[in-house]
Amino acid sequence: MPSYLTRFQWDMAKYPIKQSLRNIADIISKQVGQIDSDLKQKSAAYNALKGNLQNLEKKQTGSLLTRNLADLVKREHFILDSEYLTTLLVIVPKSMFNDWTANYEKITDMIVPRSSQLIHQDNDYGLFNVTLFKKVVEEFKHHARERKFVVRDFSYNEADMAAGKNEITKLVTDKKKQFGPLVRWLKVNFSECFCAWIHVKALRVFVESVLRYGLPVNFQAVVMVPSRKNTKKLREVLQTLYAHLDHSAHQHTSSAQD
Repeated sequence: MPSYLTRFQWDMAKYPIKQSLRNIADIISKQVGQIDSDLKQKSAAYNALKGNLQNLEKKQTGSLLTRNLADLVKREHFILDSEYLTTLLVIVPKSMFNDWTANYEKITDMIVPRSSQLIHQDNDYGLFNVTLFKKVVEEFKHHARERKFVVRDFSYNEADMAAGKNEITKLVTDKKKQFGPLVRWLKVNFSECFCAWIHVKALRVFVESVLRYGLPVNFQAVVMVPSRKNTKKLREVLQTLYAHLDHSAHQHTSSAQD
């Protein structure tokens, strides 16, 4: 960027100087506007993909109360294809493991004895299964909730579980595919926007110079890079050196004196 500024030359191909200032400004505005529109579309698509992936990844970790349980359970943890029996997954606070083990068979009738086992635990909770008759599922959920045991809605389906894993893999792949081209597009179009912005600055210098110093056009634009602490001092020095060229300032001073 510094070298572009110090060696700046007007881009005749993009912004022909034979056109009016209004037309040149419109060309720059349309160019930058199109880049801005494309950026919004590309960033929205990438952020949506990234957000979906983050949501799925969050479900793979975190508390047993909210995370996806598919990676924690196995087929042998469930009674499947039974006309009368079903298996539920229950989240039990760690401090209540003994209470669960001693009393889960008494929560309601028709619970299969010794059917519960600890499948997984984290810092706060444990994941237990329990097998019971389908006809008492709702009653079991109600009484379990009263005892501060949380029954998670979960249906063991290997096809759905495989599809969930494939979706994460696909999102990771799609994110990688989009990231590289997006970064390259940003680099190219940042350069385009920066060049357009400098041309706008050049237009402004031209217009303000004509307004300040009048016609015919006879001025030299210079790029100066002072340190921050010397910016104000530089402006004062330039004002002192070239105040006599500022006809508008003289007119303003004369009007004030009158």
